[in-house]
Amino acid sequence: TMAAFHENGTTDPPLADSYRTLLRRDELRGGLARESLAVLEHDLPMIDLKRLMSRDVRERNVCADAMASAASEWGFFQVTNHGVSRELLEEMRREQTRLFHQPFDIKEKPRLLNGSYRWGNPMATSLRQLSWSEAFHVPLASISEEDDCEHAELSSLRGVMQEVADAMSRVADTVTGTLAKNLGHAGSTTFPAAAGCDGTTCFLRLNRYPACPFAADTLGMVPHTDSDFLTVLCQDQVGGLELMKDSHWVAVKPHADALIVNVGDLFQAWSNNRYKSVEHRVVANSKAERFSVAYFMCPSWDSLVGTCAEPSPYKPFTFGEYRRKVQDDVTQTGKKIGLPNFLKGCTVDSLTE
Repeated sequence: TMAAFHENGTTDPPLADSYRTLLRRDELRGGLARESLAVLEHDLPMIDLKRLMSRDVRERNVCADAMASAASEWGFFQVTNHGVSRELLEEMRREQTRLFHQPFDIKEKPRLLNGSYRWGNPMATSLRQLSWSEAFHVPLASISEEDDCEHAELSSLRGVMQEVADAMSRVADTVTGTLAKNLGHAGSTTFPAAAGCDGTTCFLRLNRYPACPFAADTLGMVPHTDSDFLTVLCQDQVGGLELMKDSHWVAVKPHADALIVNVGDLFQAWSNNRYKSVEHRVVANSKAERFSVAYFMCPSWDSLVGTCAEPSPYKPFTFGEYRRKVQDDVTQTGKKIGLPNFLKGCTVDSLTE
């Protein structure tokens, strides 16, 4: 790898130390983090966004219906002709590689990208909960802020991140507007703004999954649903993304020209469960490192997550309330409960019994 070593250590976070600690803590050696059943590889539904611009109304409707079906049945789909150029994504990959191959003690510095660096899972109490990955989870509002540090080699990173965020936000706006309209929502053309999402409230997350010597017992990212409206993801060709379909894990085949889009918890709530926020994970790879970049469409903290139509199965809640509840549950129980907490008539105690 390009990974350069530093006098104070390596470029990789101390994931192996976490692994060994958790391995000792697990009663069963190896932790059984991953079941050994064969996982089928699937092509996700493919949506050509160019068809939404067709002069033919019928073609536009067929495309919108296909998107809505995929959001209902899979919670995930791929989009082509999305307007995010391959050159830009390749440039992002180069910047990302350079960033993640910085020494670990530099990545950890609170000044670098506004202290947005994360690695592993500090809350993990067993191997099942260890994520063999590192990331910069950057609020869009802070991308344009200059770092108060001397990383000249990363000076072009922010500009590329801003371009990627702008391009992916256009994809997210198109998709959410189309899906909202398909539910018969009149304000669909202004969906992102109506839902309290704008250029400052969303996040860009740069992910790296280092090659893992314990890949059989470890996950790159543990199973989870996204706590946002919509996620737009560019993954490389290494693969490793898996999602839950009909109670089985399905491996998502990488596609060079497609972006992956998935429904988040907030959109499931807003759509009255018509669209599904589906559990997904990343499996570890023993040979290759993997990179991805994700755009998370989030509203402001105090935005009320509404509904496309009453009656809604959910109590009214704000994005801030949702995120706080997720954090509390993870801290107390080790896992996210999420949307079931906010169902009408639900008492929180009944979920944790």
